[in-house]
Amino acid sequence: MMAKYDLLVIGSGPSGQRAAVSAVKKGKRVALVEMRSVVGGVCINTGTIPSKTMREAVLHLSGYSYRSIYGMNYRVKEKITMSDLAFRVQHVIKTEIDVTEAQLSRNMVDVIHGVASFESPNQVRVDGPRGATTYEADNIVIAVGTKPASTPKVPINGKTIVNSDQVLELSDLPRTMIVVGGGVIGVEYTCMFATLGVRVTLVEKRPRLLEFADQEIVEALSYHLRDSRVTMRLNEEVESVEELPDGTVVANLESKKRISGDALLYSVGRQGNVDELNLAAAGIEADKRGRIPVDKDFRTKVPHIYAVGDVIGFPSLASVSMEQGRIAVERAYGNELMQSNPSFYPYGIYTIPEISFIGKTEEQLTEEDVPYEVGVAYYREIARGQIRGDTTGRLKIIFHRENREILGVHIIGEGASELVHIGQAVMALGGKVDYFIDTVFNYPTLAECYKAAAFNGINRLARFES
Repeated sequence: MMAKYDLLVIGSGPSGQRAAVSAVKKGKRVALVEMRSVVGGVCINTGTIPSKTMREAVLHLSGYSYRSIYGMNYRVKEKITMSDLAFRVQHVIKTEIDVTEAQLSRNMVDVIHGVASFESPNQVRVDGPRGATTYEADNIVIAVGTKPASTPKVPINGKTIVNSDQVLELSDLPRTMIVVGGGVIGVEYTCMFATLGVRVTLVEKRPRLLEFADQEIVEALSYHLRDSRVTMRLNEEVESVEELPDGTVVANLESKKRISGDALLYSVGRQGNVDELNLAAAGIEADKRGRIPVDKDFRTKVPHIYAVGDVIGFPSLASVSMEQGRIAVERAYGNELMQSNPSFYPYGIYTIPEISFIGKTEEQLTEEDVPYEVGVAYYREIARGQIRGDTTGRLKIIFHRENREILGVHIIGEGASELVHIGQAVMALGGKVDYFIDTVFNYPTLAECYKAAAFNGINRLARFES
């Protein structure tokens, strides 16, 4: 007998977990297929959780947050090794896997380990440790995530030339490093290694880093990178990479420059993890980057098959992926009323210092001819910033000049990804910049930045009004 389910989810990352649990809450019989021997997908095992844990270990062991108080040579541990970083990472990964397994078990989701591939639009074959089994489901959610993109130009060897999933496999902390790719992953790892004292050269083919973020915030980050002795090669592209007999790596750029380093991290995009799925049997196609096209409800061209998470492309955020998984299940079982507004989704980029924002950038508003004003607050002017030793951060509120509604909040500085949620709540409820003027925040806190930025912006308006 072929096992039959109401919903079959392929992939146990954030979007797959949320889809599976949401369906169980509706009384559905659910199975979740995971190709790894453990659940959690890329997010827990090689991506978000490991990189953010590594960042926390870097900040702690390097004493970064206290250098402005105790001096630039201050360190918690003098000789930091890759083993020091991996120790903390492995502890957090194990805990997160246990939490996820407990959640799926508690909600009676059947977890099936093996590689999934479609046999028809309703049937999925799973090749597992004990052989192959075919499962049938009325609805299917594809949540397989992504894997690092590769190119023949860069021969990944897992030792001195690595991708973003292999960073913790470096045997030693390199003295010099080349990072190819100035997207979120490349810039995050650049910051981490630079904070540890590694001389990093960052190669990016676009004219600036993180093009989707506010230009002023990115310029502030670029300043910090240069201050950490990072060399940025913008508008440059790698032509080839070679290993030298002495164990070092050389990147040859199309501009005929040659860059040498002890190690190279290749982080130019990610590819949808669809190679094993046999999508053609389901009547679905992926683009050349392995992304599956979906509509606003995350349906593929086959109505009962949904795709969510990183496999559908931008923004590829774990938080957004969870919401996509929830929405897909709501739509699959007839709930058309539940709404989620993507314009209120926050972005968190865990650079050093971290960046977080919500809403429009100045560049977008200028392009759209929206009249706006800006208010800025600096951590160095806020008591909590001095106490924490972060005197470089800033918070920027963008609001409409006429009706004063909040159009965007952009933050760089430690705690940015937590702080942004205050702005998110005010925006979602249609609040105006005056809300921050009239609100009392705890003292001393970084949240006071909202009040300082609001006063700064209102005072600019007052000059015109008078």
